Parts: sequence; C-alpha cells; structure tokens
Amino acid sequence: MYKKTGKELNSLFLQKQISAEEIVAYFIKRIHAFEPSIQSLLSTLESRALEKARALDLKLSQNKPIGKLGAIPIILKDNMHMKGEKTTCASQFLKNYEAPFDATVTTLIEEADGIIIGKANMDEFAMGSSTENSSFKKSYNPWNLDYTPGGSSGGSAAAVAAMLAPISLGSDTGGSIRQPAAFCNLYGFKPTYGRVSRFGLVAFGSSLDQIGPFARSIEDIALMQEVIGGHCPYDSTSIPNSKEPYLNELETSIQGKVLGVPFSLLENIDEEIKNLFLDALEVYKSLGVKIVEINLDLIKYSIPTYYILATAEASTNLARFDGIRYGIRSPEAKTLEEIYEYSRGLGFGPEVKQRILLGTYVLSAGYQDAYYKKAQKVRSLIIRDYKHAFEHSDMIALPATPTTSFKLGSIQDPLKMYMQDIYTISANLAGVPALTLPIGFSASHLPVGMQLQGPLLKDARVLRFANHFAKATNFHQKLAPLFDKEAS
Repeated sequence: MYKKTGKELNSLFLQKQISAEEIVAYFIKRIHAFEPSIQSLLSTLESRALEKARALDLKLSQNKPIGKLGAIPIILKDNMHMKGEKTTCASQFLKNYEAPFDATVTTLIEEADGIIIGKANMDEFAMGSSTENSSFKKSYNPWNLDYTPGGSSGGSAAAVAAMLAPISLGSDTGGSIRQPAAFCNLYGFKPTYGRVSRFGLVAFGSSLDQIGPFARSIEDIALMQEVIGGHCPYDSTSIPNSKEPYLNELETSIQGKVLGVPFSLLENIDEEIKNLFLDALEVYKSLGVKIVEINLDLIKYSIPTYYILATAEASTNLARFDGIRYGIRSPEAKTLEEIYEYSRGLGFGPEVKQRILLGTYVLSAGYQDAYYKKAQKVRSLIIRDYKHAFEHSDMIALPATPTTSFKLGSIQDPLKMYMQDIYTISANLAGVPALTLPIGFSASHLPVGMQLQGPLLKDARVLRFANHFAKATNFHQKLAPLFDKEAS
C-alpha cells in the first residue's frame, strides 16, 4: 500500500476495497517502524487520525458525499496550526505551545476529508537549508541516512520519501519546499504568492512565505492544490477567485510551447547536475517544446537581496515572542527588560538569533537606505526581468540546487549554506509559481531535481509541464531503497 499515491488510496477507499481506518493504521505502523531512522516527525497524531478515519468510514457507509482528499494520510510542517495540537516551529520557545485555532490549510484539508497524521520536523522557525537547525533533532535523508533531506521543510520531505504518508505540506520562503524535494526525489510545489492562505502559518518572511505540497506524483500535487488553493478572508494577501482545475489541465498538450533557460547561470553547479539538467531539456525537445535562451542574470543578486528582506521581516515577525504572551519565560528574569532578553536568549537557537540581529541591523536608523531600501529596488529589478523573460517564453527551467544532498554537518560556513538556495530564492522574490521535479540520480545514487517556474497565476501550467515530463520518464517512480519494504 505504501507505493500507492494519495489519489490511488482515495480511489480504493471510495470503491470500498479498503477502509479509511485500515489506511491510517497501515501508515501509523510504518511511522512506528521507520520514523526512528529518519527522525522526520515532531508529533504523531495517532488517536486523532484514527478517530477521523472511523468517522469517514461511517460517512461512506451512509452514502454521504466524500471530499476530494477522502482517506488520504497527510503530514503538516510544524509551523501550521491545528487547534489543540502543538505548533513548535522546532523551537524551544514554543515547545509547549498549543494552537488555539486551525490554519486555513488545516481546515480545508479536514473539510475535504483528508486525515492529518503527523507534524513534521523543520529548521527552527523555517530558518535553514538542512533541518540541522531544529532545536529538537536532526532529520535524515531516506536515500542516504548520512545526508540531509534539505530544509527548512526537511521533515515534510523525508516523511514522504520514506512513504510515511503520500502527501505532506511544507512552507517555502526561499526554496524550503523545492530544495528538499530535489534532495529526496519528490515533487515540491511553491504556488503563486497569495494562492494558498498563510492564515495559521507562523510567519518568517511575510512577503515571501508560501505553503505548498510534497508528493511522489504530479496528480497528488494537483489534487492538493485544488483543495488548498483559494481565497481566504483571513489573509490580506490572499488572491481573490484563485481556484483552478489543476487535474483537468494536466493532459493539455505542451507541444509548440517555449521553455526559457538562462544558460549563463549554469556555470557554477556540479557537472553531474548540469548534465542531467541538459538531458531533461532534451526530453522537453522530444515533446515538441522549443528551448530558447533568456536573461535572468540578476538572479546572482538574489541571495544578498533575500537575506536583507527576509531577515528584516523575520526581525519584525519574531518580535512577538517576548516571553509574556506565549512561549517560554526565563525563570531568572526579574525585570521586564530581563524577561525579553533572557527568554529570547533561552528560547531562540543560534541561526534564529543571527537572522534577527541581521534584520534588526538593516532596519535600524541610518542603515535602511543603504540596505533595506536598496534591496527592495533590486527585488523590483528581478521582478522586471521575470516579466521580460515571460514575454519570450511560456515556462522557465532552472536547476533546483547547485549540488546534490550533502552530508549532515559538512557545511559550516553560513554563506556556503545560503548558496544552496541560489536558484530558488528568485521565485519567492518575484512571487511566481515554481516546482521541483525529479530528473535522475548522481553517480553516488543521490536524487537530482530540476525546477520549473511559471508566470504569475499560471500554476496549472507549471504542473502541466511537469506532468508531461513525468509521463516521458520514470525517475519519480524510484523509491528510497532503505524504505521500499513493508513495515515489520
């Protein structure tokens, strides 16, 4: 059953070939068997999931309408709220915090009869590229347990790659869905900014954050997007009337379409990744897609631009964690100032502190013009370059990452770690939809991903391009060997 996609499990359930309770019990058994090896989850919602499954079985037996996600097990990144369950953001600051309300995505999933079975590990407050910044534990890549699953949504990716659930949700501020998807041989989708509600998502960079799905099939990505992609009155950045029939458009031909490639940006990546990327372009050529060169040279400035804007927004967003309203409070604090200082010192990890300090600095008097306002201008130029590129192409293709997954602990230089997102950050700065898809494996059997980026609001087009590639290849069908077995 673990090889089934979410859509296939839903079909078996609707045909009454298997019950929702059996599906949930099966995946909980896999979690008990394999989770200790990959450390992908911070909580397992066993009793809640089984209760939901039994209610769903009763609903089906009474011939009541079943939602699109009926009986599909789903995992949430632990920065999305579920009422009455912990939302820790993998931080000591929130280790005992219980969410007082549901995130919009949680509500939509449960209304569509999806069954949330766990909350995934992550880099603390979504700040990192390897899940090594979690304050609770490191997560491991199911393809090689010495390697990282990526970050910050590494737990969400590792769980799906180990077949602990067919679908999970992550959040993507600068590549935190797409980079882990590349490292774990998955599809990972960052929708157009505003397509999916951020209500109930603990904010990192509010103008950059976007929730999106991981899955082993494009159909599951499309199915999840049909459920969670829509207007939300609780999110002021939510796009009105933004639902799309993703599944219906997957088979529409891409013959004659134009794929833009910024070849000048391929110089500083691993040779294996470059060769697999060029092979993937040949697949698109065989599908009747025209390849043209485009200019996106300003992407080289996306890292410094991002780390000014994102940290500035993080500094503002994390100011609410003061040791008074919620979260931990230092027992040593005697004055109000000490409550702030000691509680934050105790609750935040090194990477979070580093980014808060940087963000506070670029927003401070005398430095806003030199850093923050200049970064906003560069962001505008990057958006302009994307508009020009899409005047000459229907889709943009880029590598997802400059390297394959790396060994845990092997990158100590922060700048080298930040460069992991060199190809993904620009999509967040421009707000465009972007997806990572599997395109092969390195000589050391580590997955390699490619990235597709589409024009604003053309999310369905991105999935369509990926679907045609998937039908012409079989890379996405290969499973992590260590977990390609039944739970004992």
